[in-house]
Amino acid sequence: MKAFKNIIVGFVVSFVGSLPLGYLNIIGVEILSKLGMNPLLSYLWGVILIEAIVIYFTVIFSTQLAENKKLMKSIDFFAVFFLLLIAYLFFAYSNQTQQEHNYLEDYIQYSPFLIGMVLCGLNFLQIPFWMGWNLYLMNAKYITLSKKLKFHYILGTLIGTFFGMLAVIILLDSLSQKILDYSKFIIPIVVPLFFIGLACFQALKVYKKYLKKTIR
Repeated sequence: MKAFKNIIVGFVVSFVGSLPLGYLNIIGVEILSKLGMNPLLSYLWGVILIEAIVIYFTVIFSTQLAENKKLMKSIDFFAVFFLLLIAYLFFAYSNQTQQEHNYLEDYIQYSPFLIGMVLCGLNFLQIPFWMGWNLYLMNAKYITLSKKLKFHYILGTLIGTFFGMLAVIILLDSLSQKILDYSKFIIPIVVPLFFIGLACFQALKVYKKYLKKTIR
């Protein structure tokens, strides 16, 4: 049961994290439209390879940090701001248009697999993203990262990234000229509201766990 829960939670977090109209998805659209599906799948495998390494080491480091109870208490409070920050980043990043990323077309002259590895490796924001999520999910007891269970969580995140990016890339490619409608509605409105809801839920948990008795 814990293994299945780890996979599902990892999948959901990673799938949602794959939705923004970022450069990884934009390059994916270019590869699909100009080279086809097989090169796109090769590109996604390159992304997944690097992300697997990043998530594994952030999980190991997060597990060590989780043993510090005082730190975890601070993270409980920080999680509220972290979720609000994620909501803001989704909103702010969505304002970038496809035209602003046209220079990325130059990458498609190289191996799609290599492109995926390099571009994912340059995405340094994924490190604090996964560190924050891992600590939040552990402290909220949504996941268990002891022994082999951490690999179920990592598997879920990789599956989520793969299918999340694949779905978004195919959608953007099929929408063609309507890409801006996607970026102006779904990403800046629906997704941020989802994270704001999580932030409110976390704030309620913090209140009940730490502040309710103090106020009384």
